[in-house]
Amino acid sequence: MNWKKYNESLVKRGEVLLDFDVIDNWDSELEKMNQRKEGRKFVYPDSFIKLLGYMRAYFHLPYRQTEGIVRSHAANTLPSIPDYSRICRRINRLDIKINDGYKFSLQHDDFFVIAIDSTGIKVSNRGEWIRHKWSLKRGYLKIHLAVDIKKKRILSLIVTSEQVHDAKVLPKLVDDITIKQNKVVETAIMDGAYDNNKNFQFLSFKGINPAIKVRNNARIRKTNHYLETRL
Repeated sequence: MNWKKYNESLVKRGEVLLDFDVIDNWDSELEKMNQRKEGRKFVYPDSFIKLLGYMRAYFHLPYRQTEGIVRSHAANTLPSIPDYSRICRRINRLDIKINDGYKFSLQHDDFFVIAIDSTGIKVSNRGEWIRHKWSLKRGYLKIHLAVDIKKKRILSLIVTSEQVHDAKVLPKLVDDITIKQNKVVETAIMDGAYDNNKNFQFLSFKGINPAIKVRNNARIRKTNHYLETRL
């Protein structure tokens, strides 16, 4: 593999628009930083490195893409461009505190799009072959999750036994978000396991748009909820 070419492709992924007004005090800040420094002088001020650190944290960028942003926007402004290894070293030496702005965005006037699903966890380390050979039925636990698809964070979580159907847990997950956490859900995305009249009626009562995959063998009946019939 051509690692130089591969690194270059990763760096170019970070080419996005960003304002570098922080470099206005470049020379004066460097002069203060290098007054009593022994050995090699600083080439990049701390404010510039902090900008890259914040940018990398909020955009979830690797260091190569961070270098790509600097290269594409400040190549004609900065005396030199720091490579990703130097950016990594300088950021790790600084005390950069990232405020979790997520709690400020979760206000009542925000509308969330959530995805709901479940997954299973074994309660025994025994392999499937042993379970089938000796007819061992240890069962498993089911974890039901409601996730904010924009922030990719878990908003609600419920653990049940394997006997509990996914559709029955939907009201508890939604109530935990809308009532206990006082959040407004605009749309709920689910698979066909949640396709029943009760869930459509519940989401309609809550004012939530259902994005539920209707089963292939579903039929239109007079007893169906109008949202399920429309889908």
